[in-house]
Amino acid sequence: MADKPILYGPDGQPIRREVLTVEIAGPTITGVRSPITGYPGDGLNPRRLASLLREADEGEPLRYLELAEQIEERDLHYAGVLGTRKRSVAQLDIQVDAASDDPLHVQQADMIRDWLTRDELEDELFNMLDAIGKGWSFTEIVWDTSTGQWWPKRLEWRDPRWFRPARHDGTTPLLRGDTGDTPLPPFKFICAVIRAKSGLPIRSGLARLAAWNWMFKAFTQRDWAIFTQTFGQPVRVGKYPSGATSKDKDTLMRAVANIAGDCAAIIPESMLLEFIESKNVGQGSDLYEKRADWLDRQVSKAVLGQTATTDAVTGGLGSGKEHRQVQEDIERADAKALAAIINRDLVRAWIDLEFGPQQKYPRLRIGRNEEVDIAKMSDSLAKLVPVGLKVQMSEVRDRLGYSDPEPGAELLVPPSVAPAAPPAAPALQAARQAARARDAIDELADQAEDVAQAGTDQMIDYVRGLVDGAASLQAIEEALTRAAPNMPRAQFTRLMRMALAMAELAGRADIAGE
Repeated sequence: MADKPILYGPDGQPIRREVLTVEIAGPTITGVRSPITGYPGDGLNPRRLASLLREADEGEPLRYLELAEQIEERDLHYAGVLGTRKRSVAQLDIQVDAASDDPLHVQQADMIRDWLTRDELEDELFNMLDAIGKGWSFTEIVWDTSTGQWWPKRLEWRDPRWFRPARHDGTTPLLRGDTGDTPLPPFKFICAVIRAKSGLPIRSGLARLAAWNWMFKAFTQRDWAIFTQTFGQPVRVGKYPSGATSKDKDTLMRAVANIAGDCAAIIPESMLLEFIESKNVGQGSDLYEKRADWLDRQVSKAVLGQTATTDAVTGGLGSGKEHRQVQEDIERADAKALAAIINRDLVRAWIDLEFGPQQKYPRLRIGRNEEVDIAKMSDSLAKLVPVGLKVQMSEVRDRLGYSDPEPGAELLVPPSVAPAAPPAAPALQAARQAARARDAIDELADQAEDVAQAGTDQMIDYVRGLVDGAASLQAIEEALTRAAPNMPRAQFTRLMRMALAMAELAGRADIAGE
């Protein structure tokens, strides 16, 4: 790792590189960052809840964050829907876009892609998304330089109770310490704030919304338990005669008490037991169940934006699909927010430490792969690139899901630059030449016929006239001898030359064919 220039954090202070490689926000058993938490939700009532929320607003969120943790542990429905929302984002695909096609930018993007293959990444993302419930989360980056390069060795989740917002703005996080609160060193923490509502981070988490709902649900569950215990089984009444002794009364009392647990007892013949059942047990139980279910549905709406994925009744035809779209909208928003946080607090810091400040940085994207119409995209590129549209090859590959080609890899090439076909076999070449020769001979034969046609017709007409006017065969012979000078010699001379040429070509074609 070569010496790097002095780097400055967002606060304008120099980066202390020696701090980046050690843990500074771990738990302390005897200090203020204790891993042991309190339980402010025990015996919670509206007055106590309002008090601890007010404390958080005034800059002391300790009890509120303990309550948020307690709600996740005790409310099964809230833990389920919140876990669904966090896991849906933590399991999404992650892509890294290089700043440009420059070799240095490609190298930076490949470095980040290599780091993303770590098995611990999904758990680390899940912990960062703790900000969805509590309003903020903190992950300490433990850097490693043993290989001569900066490398994020571990991302350690830190309890949000160990941080406190600065009183002057309610936003800047401070690390609790035995000697007081201290600002967070730059390039050392991933500070995630994912808001369910606008406002200060400590007031924007879902736990703030769920706290009141959880308290009212706890009241309902307590009353439901009392109702069930009281009216869920009939009241046992034991009757004794007027002359019963104290011993008889004690015997009857033990019998009545044992029936609740043992469902069996013995009593004297003179005593009587009656079981009095409540007539409205079903109606009263339904009231508590409906109230608890209604409160759970409100939590589903707050966390997932809908209820169809947590309740059996969807509320109408097609509503399940619409509710899933709402959940996907929330998932997409969480993914974009988390990607922006990681780009700001990890990617940019890493590139600065390893390469120095850059004008452009690689970008990490989290989300579902959007289906790309390859045919439509290819057609658009084929039409627009020739007319001057400039498109980065790396961007096109990222859109199509293809990685950058490795050095020496076998590449696909367009047909225009494909290697030439291997030469044909000698026998095949000879056959092709023979076929071409035969075609030429046929063409010459046609030309010879055209050349000889006029002379042949003239000669036949002349001979026919001599034969018709002769008296004997001897006379015909003498007439033909005298007619030799008048024969069409020029046409036959050309004909003979063509015949000799065709004979020679035919011989060569036969030799080539063999």
